[in-house]
Amino acid sequence: MLFMKATRRPAPPALVLVAHGSRDPRALETVRALMDRVREQRPGLDVRLGHIELNEPLLPDTLATLGHREAVLVPLLLSRGYHVKRDIPEMAAEAGVRARVAAPLGPHPLLAEALHARLVEAGWRTRMDDATRRTSAVVLAAAGSRDPQSKVDTGRTAQLLAERLGVPVVPAYATTAAPTVPDALQALAAAGRPRAAVASYFTAPGRFATESAEAAPWIASAPLGTHPAMASLVLHRYDGALATPEATRERALATA
Repeated sequence: MLFMKATRRPAPPALVLVAHGSRDPRALETVRALMDRVREQRPGLDVRLGHIELNEPLLPDTLATLGHREAVLVPLLLSRGYHVKRDIPEMAAEAGVRARVAAPLGPHPLLAEALHARLVEAGWRTRMDDATRRTSAVVLAAAGSRDPQSKVDTGRTAQLLAERLGVPVVPAYATTAAPTVPDALQALAAAGRPRAAVASYFTAPGRFATESAEAAPWIASAPLGTHPAMASLVLHRYDGALATPEATRERALATA
């Protein structure tokens, strides 16, 4: 009788969460908590963290711990831009690792789900009469980028959120791009929608999220943080990078 020798299935590529980094200590706490949620949803998956700047571990240091393992880098960024297109792939290339860069988190319906939930937590009424609805709106407060594709992505998320809420959702930015959050709020008030909420389109607390919330004339939601949809979306991007490598920025460097 012949016995087949059991072969061990190779471990899946590591998932490296790539956060921007912030001087606000709450940002690092939030990202670490999100990492724990990802691990809870996918037990056994090797999940690591690296930052582009400001916080440790920095992404190059995290990549250096991988050795010969393959990894998928999932940016905790909400749109396309310089960090996704240049910084992260270049750091992976310089580290000499076999890595794929997944798509940024946004746009995606799961983000609209998380944004909606955060607004409800802040006091947004899921049911309102017609008169209230006609005077209500939301400003989607994002970080901002010079990359025009970033504005396209943020605009798509605003559209997805507007479809859920049934009121206008206007993208606005904390820096670099226009309109600013205060300008968007002023324009809505002039258009007869003074009951405007600010939806925090940030993955974690920080300076821009705080300044955007402070501009709100009414309610402001908390950053997306550890909402369950965020962990699900991280894993969706990870799986997508593995399933369609031609749609990712794969960096395979010859180290042999």
